[in-house]
Amino acid sequence: MFMRKLLTGGMGLMLMAKVKETTGIVGLDVVPNARAVLISLYTRTLKEIQAVPEDEGYRKAVESFTRHRLQLCQEEEDWEVIEKRLGCGQVEELIEEAQDELKLIAKMIEWDPWGVPDDYECEVIEDKTPIPKHVPQHRTPPLPEEFYRTLEAVKSKTAQKEEPSDVNES
Repeated sequence: MFMRKLLTGGMGLMLMAKVKETTGIVGLDVVPNARAVLISLYTRTLKEIQAVPEDEGYRKAVESFTRHRLQLCQEEEDWEVIEKRLGCGQVEELIEEAQDELKLIAKMIEWDPWGVPDDYECEVIEDKTPIPKHVPQHRTPPLPEEFYRTLEAVKSKTAQKEEPSDVNES
């Protein structure tokens, strides 16, 4: 009875609201220090993404949302406010997502997809095997005639611009 009275009073009520007993997701346990874990993971992510070239879209995207989330975690103390402001799920889900991002960064660095030279040509192999009737075929609809007229107009303007420069060089 004493504990009930204590917990229903002013400060106790505030403490009760801060305690998270379950995530409500099977297999996803509550992380009592979720904010600190997120700050650590986001800081590590920003450090590790530096290995990816600056002009790559992947790096720009990861840096952008990670900086935003890190700043928000640093501004807010309460996990409920963090969840509400981010609107991306529970803090425990965010922790799993940040851990997965770190794994992906490591794989991207190892794979190095941006290390392909600009002049690299890949061989295209055409297979004439007929597609079975039960397999859906996704064919794009034909483009409108207006598209082709515009394309021809652009090509002719480009050709006209190039012709005078060819004459001057001769």
